[in-house]
Amino acid sequence: MSANPENHFGSAANDLDAQETREWMDALSAVIESEGPDRAHFLLEQLLEHARQNSIDKPFSANTAYVNTIETNQEERSPGNAEIEERLRSYMRWNAMAMVVKANRHHPPEGGDLGGHIGSFASLASMFGAGFNHFWHAESENHGGDCLYIQGHVSPGIYARAYLEGRLTEEQLLNFRQEVDGKGLSSYPHPKLMPEFWQFPTVSMGLGPLMAIYQARFLKYLHARGIANTENRKVWVFCGDGEMDEVESLGAISLAARENLDNLVFVINCNLQRLDGPVRGNGKIIQELEGEFRGSGWNVIKLIWGSNWDPLLARDKEGALRKIMLETNDGDYQSFKANDGAYVRKHFFGRDPRTLEMVAKMSDDEIWNLRRGGHDSQKVYAAFDAAVKHKGQPTVLLVKTVKGFGMGKIGEGKNTVHQTKKLGDEDIKAFRDRFNIPIPDSQIADLPFYKPADDTPEMKYLHERRKALGGYLPHRRVKADESFTVPALETFKAVLEPTAEGREISTTQAYVRFLTQLLRDQALGPRVVPILVDEARTFGMEGLFRQIGIYNPAGQQYTPVDKDQVMYYREDKAGQILQEGINEAGGMSSWIAAATSYSTNNRIMVPFYVYYSMFGFQRIGDLAWAAGDMQARGFLLGGTSGRTTLNGEGLQHEDGHSHILANTIPNCVSYDPTFAHEVGVILHHGLKRMVEKQDNVYYYITLLNENYPMPGLQPGTEEQIIKGMYLCRQAAALKAKSPSVQLLGSGTILRESFAAQELLEKDWGVSAAVWSCPSFNELTRDGQEADRWNLLHPTEKPRVSFVEQQLSASSGPVVASTDYMKAYAEQIRPFIPKGRNYKVLGTDGFGRSDFRNKLREHFEVNRHFIVVAALKALAEDGAVPAQKVADAIKKYGINAEKINPLYA
Repeated sequence: MSANPENHFGSAANDLDAQETREWMDALSAVIESEGPDRAHFLLEQLLEHARQNSIDKPFSANTAYVNTIETNQEERSPGNAEIEERLRSYMRWNAMAMVVKANRHHPPEGGDLGGHIGSFASLASMFGAGFNHFWHAESENHGGDCLYIQGHVSPGIYARAYLEGRLTEEQLLNFRQEVDGKGLSSYPHPKLMPEFWQFPTVSMGLGPLMAIYQARFLKYLHARGIANTENRKVWVFCGDGEMDEVESLGAISLAARENLDNLVFVINCNLQRLDGPVRGNGKIIQELEGEFRGSGWNVIKLIWGSNWDPLLARDKEGALRKIMLETNDGDYQSFKANDGAYVRKHFFGRDPRTLEMVAKMSDDEIWNLRRGGHDSQKVYAAFDAAVKHKGQPTVLLVKTVKGFGMGKIGEGKNTVHQTKKLGDEDIKAFRDRFNIPIPDSQIADLPFYKPADDTPEMKYLHERRKALGGYLPHRRVKADESFTVPALETFKAVLEPTAEGREISTTQAYVRFLTQLLRDQALGPRVVPILVDEARTFGMEGLFRQIGIYNPAGQQYTPVDKDQVMYYREDKAGQILQEGINEAGGMSSWIAAATSYSTNNRIMVPFYVYYSMFGFQRIGDLAWAAGDMQARGFLLGGTSGRTTLNGEGLQHEDGHSHILANTIPNCVSYDPTFAHEVGVILHHGLKRMVEKQDNVYYYITLLNENYPMPGLQPGTEEQIIKGMYLCRQAAALKAKSPSVQLLGSGTILRESFAAQELLEKDWGVSAAVWSCPSFNELTRDGQEADRWNLLHPTEKPRVSFVEQQLSASSGPVVASTDYMKAYAEQIRPFIPKGRNYKVLGTDGFGRSDFRNKLREHFEVNRHFIVVAALKALAEDGAVPAQKVADAIKKYGINAEKINPLYA
């Protein structure tokens, strides 16, 4: 480090006493030389604290110079064979490029382009080479395996490596992005599509960094609770610098620092380009990210310049080169790599006569070949080595690269490189020559994949390195080796039996009772992971604080204000609850980590994440979709659900659509139960499927905060509850020729159907039966499956949907009412028995604050509207006169001219 104050502390022109400044710098240099950098750092910290105590409160920069963090003489040397590793990287570059180009050269006229990306892997190849050859452990007898969140756009490079390893065939490479026939490779990391290969979906940018932080924390949680030994495992996260603009990418970095997640390594590929252009054309993304991460408490390692810059920096005694490096913006750095050595000489080194003189004896080609740090395998190794050895903090590596490295004039460093997927023969020849691929000109047009013979030094080395690290990556476990037996349904009789006379509970209380009982199970109880986002008291779960504790790696270092209470707030190093604060994305990420633990940790965990239903799929829908891709298994509980149950909270709290959103995720099984026994049956069934059978589904169950008597389980209805529909209240016996209707409902509005049943019988002489429909979504899927089978088997006996099976023995119109949008119950219209009139009531429109009865009147789902809908359907069928409908509207004081609640 130069002692010149101008290097890092601004212009000498602003220095009022240059001699004094130099004396301070010389003193610091002497400490560094005689006592080492740690002592110097301690003294600087003491000086800063002394300054603060003397009212010098101006903030100090979180940035360091625009050079490598690790000095050349401090680099750990790579033990690998550099020559062989470079050849292997070249082969992978070639095969990755060939895979994408082939996919877009040969396609049916009506098929369209398949797409694919070359430039991203081109910039990351050296980093992946170092990781796969030296750092990333597969699961083995002595290691739980590292977790790799691989940047989505580099999938061709990962496939190219797996092809050399013999894990993928040439046929699979030829079917890149052609998955329908089951022979192809998924476009990006998708566990659902390649269940034994990819662990984590990452191409929905920002989700990888966020999920990885909570994955690293969950590994610490498992270790602290004695469930799995995870102390030697690392979570590696590869992201692009442009990806860091996603709010999720940086949203949880303070958690990682606060909980000292030294098992977490972020590698941010700073190729300075987004998909369309520069990330920070007028600024410096590496410096910006350094400040963000260092300010949040991370260990920051910058790798900016390759080894051939070292001699130039060593000669930079006056700091002129460092000054230019710092002052040059990213937009110019991108332009340098999109041009040539002469351009760099003029527009970079030419900014100062001293730097121009430094390169006077270098040719333009030598200047052009000055590499960025991410393309220097030795420096990448040193940076990775420092990261894995660092203790007490998460580490971020800010690695500067060139997007499209090696792609030459067609893409290297250009704005268009991300979209480049088609190369001409001359471009392919140039690529071949740059990376010395042994393919003759005569084969260029065919663009063959290249794979050395098994007995070559390269192939032996490739397999030896992975053998030393436990096996091949990426790799995903499909099922856990361990097994559990779920307690019998009778174990949860507290929620299955009718409530005592005069007693009322909510379905939320039923869920808590079920969970409490499950926690008592000696085998499965410790595997339960209750997850909260600062609403435990809303859901009546504060009793669990003392019972099982809240996980905190530091324990509880304070006396809680409610220590004298039975249910005091207790944090514990081995606590079982994950309390995420007001942070739904964090809660969902923790849930995903637990819900996929069977795969990542070979440990079955049972996460229960409860939240306001409005703040679920609407807020974290992208994570819910990723959970489906990852084959998550667990329970999501949407509390205070429905548009009219949460009186007083209003538009942004009242949910009338989460079940519609839940149904868009194929492996999400969703229910809107009304009664405690329904909650118990559904939760138990979910446990049987996800724990005992290890089915790749997860459950979404909405819960209510209304208290009312619970009727208890009718024996024999369990299977019907799971299928989504059962008769819960028979029609009263009226006159033989009385018109009849069937009333369907779910959630809180089912009770309005009960009231409507009484009104129909008492006021209008109509016989009404009431059906509880815990899941219109499951009924819909069942009906669609029957329709599909009938379509494809036209000569066989048609299958009948469960809805039609249930209603076939009844008569009269059908009226469905829920606390959700009409579209929720409308889904089953095709499966209502032919000739039967079907009316649907729902809560379309924005929520609002009021009492529940007023809200149900406003949204036209209360008992009076159910009666009117039933009479209208009967009138349309000719069973009652239309005047009766008008009479009912008048009798119940319904304003027929009010604005539709959808638009109100």
